[in-house]
Amino acid sequence: MNRLRQMSIFAHVVEQGSISAAADYLDLSKSVVSQHLKTLENELGVVLLKRTTRKQVLTPTGAAFYQKCRAMNSVVDSAWSEAQDALQQPSGRVRITAPNALMETLVTPAMANILQSYPKLLPEIISSDEQLDFYEHDIDLAIRVGTSKDSNLKQRRLGAFKDVLCANATVKRAEILPYIANAWQGKHIVHLFNSENGDQKQFEAEARCVTNSFHSCLSLIQSGVGMGLVPDFYLNRVGSSLQPVFPGYHLPSNPVYALTPFNNHIPLSVEVCIQVIETQLMEVMGSAQQ
Repeated sequence: MNRLRQMSIFAHVVEQGSISAAADYLDLSKSVVSQHLKTLENELGVVLLKRTTRKQVLTPTGAAFYQKCRAMNSVVDSAWSEAQDALQQPSGRVRITAPNALMETLVTPAMANILQSYPKLLPEIISSDEQLDFYEHDIDLAIRVGTSKDSNLKQRRLGAFKDVLCANATVKRAEILPYIANAWQGKHIVHLFNSENGDQKQFEAEARCVTNSFHSCLSLIQSGVGMGLVPDFYLNRVGSSLQPVFPGYHLPSNPVYALTPFNNHIPLSVEVCIQVIETQLMEVMGSAQQ
């Protein structure tokens, strides 16, 4: 490590024209620069610079050695500059996964803003109702409902929404319809509803149909063959085609989290995606509450 430092200092001495000027440029004392140069020449066993009180002249060996040291400094400066640029301008690939309902209404619109605002950022989007393994699928960011038990993941709460137990709006007695469940719900369904005045209602059912896709579940509910959960923010997209099974009652809130495998320093590209998605969630939830 000292050898690299000595080589770097030697190149600056040549470029600045003197040990004193190099010391000022590097914000070091003249004695420190002089000692580094002396140690470098001693370890190499050659004279690199012939110095007098008025000027310094490179030896033939020193001239050839300087070219290598200058190239080394150029690589270091370039690497430093690129790393600094990454802190100012998000760039590169970001692989993002989210459930289908959140992807369509939350993540995809946010990515549209990303593509317009950050030309160097390259999102890769994986829509899946399954919780994909971060390392197996090389995930940088996951938007999920509820907290994760994985202590290796950094979690940030973005907001919350409520599911609504819905059925086709034309069904007369929606509460007796079969239950259409998402795979994450399992077969045995238990819901605890609350009303604005504090009343509670417990609902239990065995799912007649289980699907691993939100859109499949939604399609079956819209067809009138059963009831099932639809996020409140998604109801704005389907208009008046659906009705709540228990009007005046609501389910508990579902927190939405951003999860990343970066525990200490989250890359700027990932941080920007989280911020834009969080803003989108706030807008979506604001519309759902109106």
